[in-house]
Amino acid sequence: MASKNSTKIYVQNSYYHIYNRGVEKRTIFQDEQDYSVFLSYLKTYLSPKDEKSLQAILDSRESSPKDKDLSLKLLRLKNYSADLELLCYALLPNHFHLLVRQKNTVINNFTNSLGTRYAMYFNRKYKRKGVLFQDVYKAVLVESEEQLLHLSRYIHLNSTKALHLPPNRWKESTFPSSIHEYLGDRNTSWIKKGYILNYFSKSNPRHSYSNFLGMSLDAQFIYETAIDMDDE
Repeated sequence: MASKNSTKIYVQNSYYHIYNRGVEKRTIFQDEQDYSVFLSYLKTYLSPKDEKSLQAILDSRESSPKDKDLSLKLLRLKNYSADLELLCYALLPNHFHLLVRQKNTVINNFTNSLGTRYAMYFNRKYKRKGVLFQDVYKAVLVESEEQLLHLSRYIHLNSTKALHLPPNRWKESTFPSSIHEYLGDRNTSWIKKGYILNYFSKSNPRHSYSNFLGMSLDAQFIYETAIDMDDE
């Protein structure tokens, strides 16, 4: 019988927890460049494509061959910004978490594009062959507002608990995550934090998202939304 996390039921206008880790729990992010490349792929896939500007570079006699080659690649690259939005993310050495809102059923195409492209980069850089990720990615449908909020907290604290950081030092985490957008330190256009932050107060600290992060996690939600990722 298929497990809950391997059975993917894709629903339009719904939230999903997507995650995967390295095959045999191996490290998939070995240095800062690896994290940056993965994030750059997310940005490219989830930011609206400026086809006019890219075409202008191709048509200009002043554009270098390198710039033209890059513009052509970006024009040909798939783009999911009209169909998928990223709310939260966390990248750790051997796995990643994404919380997305799917407007149209593109999760499978998006995740396969992202995983394949990153694996090609990783294998080329480290002179290796074969699969990089463990099995097929997991995609869990979020079924309630409460689950959505607890899941966002789980993902953000995933990048801090590995370093045993207390609440007043969350910003020191060296693992990339969207916690900085949610704490107001950074604004990234392709991180759609409003879906979560609209549930919280901007003026009352007791009802802020920051205060919510500091509350104890509900073990039930950790188990139901992140099962088999706690034994990395």
